[in-house]
Amino acid sequence: MSDAPVLLTPGPLTTSARTRQAMMMDWGSWDRDFNQLTASLCEQLLTILNGHASHHCVPLQGSGTFAVEAAIGTLVPRDGKVLVLINGAYGQRLAKICKVLGRAYSTFQTAEDEPTTAADVDRLLREDPSISHVALIHCETSTGILNPLAEIAQVVARHGKQLIIDAMSSFGALPIDAAQVPFTALIAASGKCLEGVPGMGFVFAEKTALAAAEGNSPSLAMDLHDQHAYLSKTGQWRFTPPTHVVAALHEALLQYNEEGGLPARHQRYADNCAALLDGMAKLGLRSFLPPAIQAPIIVTFHAPRDSRYQFKDFYERVKAKGFILYPGKLTEVETFRVGCIGCVGPDGMRAAVDAVAEVLREMEVMDI
Repeated sequence: MSDAPVLLTPGPLTTSARTRQAMMMDWGSWDRDFNQLTASLCEQLLTILNGHASHHCVPLQGSGTFAVEAAIGTLVPRDGKVLVLINGAYGQRLAKICKVLGRAYSTFQTAEDEPTTAADVDRLLREDPSISHVALIHCETSTGILNPLAEIAQVVARHGKQLIIDAMSSFGALPIDAAQVPFTALIAASGKCLEGVPGMGFVFAEKTALAAAEGNSPSLAMDLHDQHAYLSKTGQWRFTPPTHVVAALHEALLQYNEEGGLPARHQRYADNCAALLDGMAKLGLRSFLPPAIQAPIIVTFHAPRDSRYQFKDFYERVKAKGFILYPGKLTEVETFRVGCIGCVGPDGMRAAVDAVAEVLREMEVMDI
């Protein structure tokens, strides 16, 4: 495994040897030991959020998008209407989910380097009282922008509406306290800041909203109400669980707590981000976002303007030096992205910057 490249991506990401080792054992999906693993996992996840009193943790097979779709389909009634706040690709995807599910929705879009504000949401909810739910991407992975969750949550609550949060790229690294931030659902996944492997999403669903959601979902497999009811009654998943993914995440959470929990994880990622931004600035590579709205999860960089720069060539050369980067996801400007999360520290980020510098010299793109 030592020859495997470091994944500087927003998930899947580089995992520890212990996390990978946890997948070497096979589990029976109905076995008592595996049921205990699932129960322990949900307890630990709720603890990170301080959500035991207010929310249930409902695990679901599949990628994070599966869990987002499950949350919308289950927790938004068929006659509900969702205001989708968009400043990147994942907001666009959430709006598409509403469309496919047949849920009424409206969108509010800001530029990809402009956070949605609480004032925007206040105005939109005053203008359209038919809105029942607001959907927000906490950290928009297409750029790394951080939207002001706490302020928006207070506005949504004041209007008596329900908030659905896609916290895919923030949960576990950025503080969110369910006792302080009111929300109906918060959605995350195994393969992000918790440093597990991909394959399992989970939804923190407010207890009364979940209890009232029976019959909402247009899907059998993605019905969170049914999933939770069956899990509560039997301790088992309704359908074949991703057993190895669950085991890996359980092991990753042990390491998360050993590291010092959320404060320590946040600090390491912040240190990674600082080392990356500092190193790339010295190479003359400009980040897309200003520091005030840059989450320490993934950083978008403007591509060099030199005609000799081609992302595919750049990517392959950096990969050959041991690091996998991420293509840009912006439509207006050419960019590439570098993740700050995963089992990597600031020294690893500096080594990645060194690799980028070598590659740009080889490509004769910049005089570094």
